[in-house]
Amino acid sequence: MSSQKQETVRRLAAPDIMRRKGGEPIVCLTAYDAPTAALLDEHCDLLLVGDSVGMVVHGLPNTVGVTLEMMILHGQAVMRGSKKAMVVIDMPFGSYEGGKEIAYENCARVMKETGAQGVKLESGPTVPETIAYLVQRGIPVMGHVGLRPQAVLTDGAFKAKGKTDDERLRVIAEAEATADAGAFAVVIEGTAEGVAREITEIIDKPTVGIGASSACDGQILVTNDMLGMFDWTPKFVRKYADLRSEIDRAAASYASDVKARRFPAEVETYFSKKPASQ
Repeated sequence: MSSQKQETVRRLAAPDIMRRKGGEPIVCLTAYDAPTAALLDEHCDLLLVGDSVGMVVHGLPNTVGVTLEMMILHGQAVMRGSKKAMVVIDMPFGSYEGGKEIAYENCARVMKETGAQGVKLESGPTVPETIAYLVQRGIPVMGHVGLRPQAVLTDGAFKAKGKTDDERLRVIAEAEATADAGAFAVVIEGTAEGVAREITEIIDKPTVGIGASSACDGQILVTNDMLGMFDWTPKFVRKYADLRSEIDRAAASYASDVKARRFPAEVETYFSKKPASQ
């Protein structure tokens, strides 16, 4: 056994993210499985196990149907695959709106069963009180304002926020209340540039934008969108790859080789050993 101690890598945590306010932009992406988390880990400060997993992995029409068990399962996988990045897990719809005690029970379960460093809550009007309750009991919380996917059934569709004066005031108020409640960072999604900029200037916690302009302290994208896994993506997504086409080409080549009996070839086949000569 080697006498040298294996070097341990310290994960980033909520205080590290908070210290980035106004400094080097925070790099965030979503992750739902161990292999992807391992690839993203070196490049990201924060990996979000988003409830978007319901849509991009499980094929659900929105995030409302995502369960606590799904988030725990994917959270465990991401924790196994990553070493450096802070891992934050979305609390799914219905797991925290029923009262701060219920929220604590569910968040504590997620933290215990995954080992993640924090949770994320979509910050509706009643949520800041819950955030304060959780933070006071040792659970790091990331907030989420602007376009809130879990409110899609109320809004009727995924609509950008902050385009009217009333919306501007509401989103800013929610962001301030979320930061004041003790959230270590606030995601701003699908929000007009001026509103995102104003929030970033007003609150003392880092803002992470997704469709909220470069005015934020950091950025996050759904990794599957960024990698070009879907034909359609929101306006705010920049595709850095075209994996959909690559996978389609690879699968077509494989199917062609199988049908033509070109795969497996001799190099990919096992053979019995020849008996030793007598």
